[in-house]
Amino acid sequence: MQIHSVEIITTILLVLGAVVIILLERKFPYRKGLPIFRDGFWVDFVWYTLIQSFFLKIVIFDYIIYPLDQHFKFSTLHIVTNWPIIVQVLFFLITHDFYIYWFHRWQHNSKILWRTHEAHHSNKEVDWLSGSRSHVLEIIINQTIEFAPIILLGANPIIVPIKALIDAMWGMFIHSNIDVKLGRFKKIINGPAMHLWHHADYKQVFFANFSTKLSMWDWLFGTAYLPDFKPEKYGLYYDYPKDYFVQHIFSIKRIDENKWRKNKILHWYFNLRPVIIEWFNKGFPLKHKYRKYKAQILIYLTEKTY
Repeated sequence: MQIHSVEIITTILLVLGAVVIILLERKFPYRKGLPIFRDGFWVDFVWYTLIQSFFLKIVIFDYIIYPLDQHFKFSTLHIVTNWPIIVQVLFFLITHDFYIYWFHRWQHNSKILWRTHEAHHSNKEVDWLSGSRSHVLEIIINQTIEFAPIILLGANPIIVPIKALIDAMWGMFIHSNIDVKLGRFKKIINGPAMHLWHHADYKQVFFANFSTKLSMWDWLFGTAYLPDFKPEKYGLYYDYPKDYFVQHIFSIKRIDENKWRKNKILHWYFNLRPVIIEWFNKGFPLKHKYRKYKAQILIYLTEKTY
């Protein structure tokens, strides 16, 4: 199968998977009353999921991984090329998951690396989309280490979209607001119960539940935490900016977002969206049959997302 066809199929499956998870959140909520368009939803969806993911994919593959391969020619060794596809997928899934457990654990134990990870913990309401909120540097590090071996070891090109699909689906699943119990599999496979505790605003879980796909790493290395009750609060114990760009500045220099909003120089930026709304509202006289779509867009623009 051609890689282009696989990319189309995995994209369709990702969208369908997201829809299914959203429906399951409504039907079997872990916490009742969590709105679909929660605080920060549009920042996570527009900036982190769409814009950041698009540009970082170009940076990671076109400017890091492929130049490395062109220089060192590792892929010409065809180290894993002849392995069955399923073996290649499992190999890269397990080895990367083992890496991400330790790097994630390191982030929680390093003051410097925590600055690249705190954004991921900043949502006060955790749902299927919350996993997309990750600092630019964190994504560059993790996805380079994730996908570089696939290219450099000469894996089948379709492994990249397959691995990306599994990552995205599992990321949505473990952050989802779904009340699901894994039973005896909880010590092998990671699910929402353990990971939602990891996002809870409790000191006892700051150094627990680092696993992504396989919870067995937490159980093996003594960092598992899964009590028989649910957390009541999520996010960080300190104030965190709501604007995408200020969040990245905050990782370098601790600033007060409210003071920045009052700054005369930055005033134009923080008031840019109201200007766009007014321009959009007055500058696009549409035919009657299209006005309902314009109204819907305005509703989305006026949602509080910062």
